[in-house]
Amino acid sequence: EVQLVESGGGSVQAGGSLRLSCTASRYRYTSSCMGWFRQAPGKEREGVASLHTTSGRAYSADSMKGRFAISQDNAENTMYLQIDRLEPADTAHYYCASFREPDRWARCPLSANEYNYWGQGTEVTVSS
Repeated sequence: EVQLVESGGGSVQAGGSLRLSCTASRYRYTSSCMGWFRQAPGKEREGVASLHTTSGRAYSADSMKGRFAISQDNAENTMYLQIDRLEPADTAHYYCASFREPDRWARCPLSANEYNYWGQGTEVTVSS
């Protein structure tokens, strides 16, 4: 059963923008921590941003602040990642992930091993 589906990736030139989407089943989206992660070739998966689906409390990795913005549309069970001023170093496979977190005010982590449901990801390629 498909639980998380990412979309919105593509090939763009440096300086451009993309908005990635992650749509989840209603069950998977309720009272959950949702996170965006990325993995570049030859590198480990790194956390980009996270939020709690009930409170909307969001966090971004320090290195991602400024160009990356996480948001959600609860009615659509969809989380977004807006990426502006794209750089070649942003080239990676971007994943969304989730785990059930009843505490709406919990700080949703940015470590991949905390999440137990993953989408297939969407590819982002940035050319200079």
